[in-house]
Amino acid sequence: MAPPPSYAVSPVVSLIVRLLTFICLLISLILLATATGTASTTYADVEVRFNDFIAYRYLCAAVVIGLAYTAMQSAFTVYHITTGTRFGGNGLVLIDFYGDKAASYILATGGAASIGMALDLKDLGDALGISNFMNVANAAASLCLLAFLGTAVSSIFSSLALPKRV
Repeated sequence: MAPPPSYAVSPVVSLIVRLLTFICLLISLILLATATGTASTTYADVEVRFNDFIAYRYLCAAVVIGLAYTAMQSAFTVYHITTGTRFGGNGLVLIDFYGDKAASYILATGGAASIGMALDLKDLGDALGISNFMNVANAAASLCLLAFLGTAVSSIFSSLALPKRV
């Protein structure tokens, strides 16, 4: 009996999706790391950075994990394109499948937690004068959610590469 057909997507398409995801994550990290604001209180002016908020620290960790995973998978995809064979053979198909799932969940929760916190603190940010900082951090979270869409598409591609099991 012949092996079941594989409905794998072209590795070039997969690489394009991964590179777009990587670009979104890189811009998100740059925006988040450079976002600063000065909160004016009655006692003093306080410099505000992303690491002052737990949700933004989580966003930063999610983006760094997403960057590392996407860079690794992009390298594997480039190897696949140049040699015509998958790195590690077909044995790593399940690792690609579950890795894409995990990466997409991490990115989704990082972006969602940050946007949720920003919505809760919108009035406080306006009162303290850090609304510009919040806007830049929201842009970073939005790019993280856009990168989530890229990893979700990659997850669909990796699920198509799974062999049919009866």
